Amino acid sequence: MPHVLIVDDDAGTREALSAIMGEDGLTTATAGDLREARIQLVRQMPDVVFTDLKLPDGSGVDLFEDLDPRSGVEVIVITGHATVESAVNALKMGATDYLVKPINMQRVKAILLRLPRAGDLKAEIGILRGELRRMGRFGLMLGNSPAMQEVYDQIGRVAPTAASVMLVGESGTGKEVAAQTLHELSLRRKHAFLAVNCGAISPNLIESEMFGHERGSFTGADRQHKGYFERANGGTLFLDEITEMPIELQVKLLRVLETGMFMRVGTTKEIETDVRLIAATNRDPEQAVLEGKLRLDLYHRLNVFPISLPPLRDRGKDVELLAQAFLDELNERHSTKKHFPAAVKEMLMSYPWPGNVRELKNYVQRAHIMSSADLDSTATVPLQITLSKPAAGTAITIPFGTTLAEADRQLILATLEQCCGVKTRAAEILGISLKTLYNRLVEYGNDAREDGDAADESRALGGADA
Repeated sequence: MPHVLIVDDDAGTREALSAIMGEDGLTTATAGDLREARIQLVRQMPDVVFTDLKLPDGSGVDLFEDLDPRSGVEVIVITGHATVESAVNALKMGATDYLVKPINMQRVKAILLRLPRAGDLKAEIGILRGELRRMGRFGLMLGNSPAMQEVYDQIGRVAPTAASVMLVGESGTGKEVAAQTLHELSLRRKHAFLAVNCGAISPNLIESEMFGHERGSFTGADRQHKGYFERANGGTLFLDEITEMPIELQVKLLRVLETGMFMRVGTTKEIETDVRLIAATNRDPEQAVLEGKLRLDLYHRLNVFPISLPPLRDRGKDVELLAQAFLDELNERHSTKKHFPAAVKEMLMSYPWPGNVRELKNYVQRAHIMSSADLDSTATVPLQITLSKPAAGTAITIPFGTTLAEADRQLILATLEQCCGVKTRAAEILGISLKTLYNRLVEYGNDAREDGDAADESRALGGADA
C-alpha cells in the first residue's frame, strides 16, 4: 500500500491532507518541521512526500538531500500565493507537482490518481533510454545522433513531472512530435493531448477557442462551446508558436497557470482545469520578450524546462535514418518495395535541409510518387523546385579554336558550379552517368581544384560529395 509523508507546520493542513489520503486507502505519516520529517524518513521511506516550502527550521526543498534520486519518491511542494516562483524552482530541482494555499482538495485527488503510475513510468523511460541507443527511437521520435540523444535525456527527465516545457527550434524540427512524446511518457498519457497553433487562429476567436464561450456571448455564438483548456482537463495542451498569441490573451493565460481557473467568454463563472502546458516557438524567446511579442512573466512561467531541438543539418546520419523510415511507411501503405539509389542517398546527405524534417518527409513522398511502377528504386527528383529565372552568368562562352576536350571540361565545371557542387544533379543536367562525371573530375586533377568553387561551396553546405 502506498505510503505518504505530509510535512507542514499547520496542523489543520496536515489533518485535511491525511483525511483525504485515508479515503484513497493510503497510509500516512506527518511532520511539522524538517527535523520530524527526517525522523519519519528513517522510520519508513514514503512513496510520496507533500511538503510545505516554508518550514520553521528551513525549506521543504532541503528534503531532496535526504531522498535517493533512484528511489522514485515523488515530491509535491506546497506554497503560498507569494512564493509561487519558489515552487517553480522546486519543479526544476525535481519536484513532481505543486499546490498553492489554500489547498484545493480536488487538485490533490487528481495528483493522487496520477502518482501510483510514476514508478512504472520511470521504469518504462529507463527501458526506452536503453532501446534508443540500439534502434534510434525514443517514444514517437527517431534519431541516433548525439544531439538527439541529449534531447531524449531531457525529455526522459521532465516527462514524469508537472513542469511546463518550452520547446525551441527551427520550423520543421519536430516540436509537435516532441510534445506528443512528452505527453505519452507523462502521468497524463491516458488523458487528452491537444495541439493549438497560436498563429493560425484569428485574433478575434483565439480567446473563445482557448477558454470557450457561452451561447449568445457574441454574434454567431449559437451554442455553448468548450475551449481547449476545458477539453484538455487532466491532459496536456501544446501551444505552438506561443509568441504569436495576442498580448492581452497572454495575461489571461498567465492567470490560468497561476490559479488553475478560467472563465468562458460571456460568463463570470470560474471553471477549474488541471492541464500541463508545453509551449513551442521557432523564434528566440528572449528576443521575442525584448520585441514585446511575449510577456516576460509568462515566459518565465512557461520556460521552467527549456528544450532546444537541433536542426536536421546538425544531426548527421539521422537524415538517412529518417528518410528510410518515411520510405518504409510509404512502402507499407502502398504495398511497394522501393529503395533509395546510391545517388539519392548521396544527395540527401549533401543537402542542408533548410526545411528540416518536414522538408525531408515531403521529399521522400515526392520521390516515391515520381518513381516508375516497374522499378524498385525511387525516382531521382530535384531537391528544390523554383520558379525563379536563371541567374546572370549561367552561360559560358567557348572561343573559336577551343579543343573539344577543353570545351567539355569548361561545361562540366560550370554546370557543377551552378548545381552548388551536387554531382548527382549536375550529371542529370549533362546527360551523363554519375560515374562518368567522377571519372572526368579525376582526369581534370589540379585544374578541377583550381576551378573548385563549387566543391568548396558544397562542403560549406555540409556536402559529402568530395
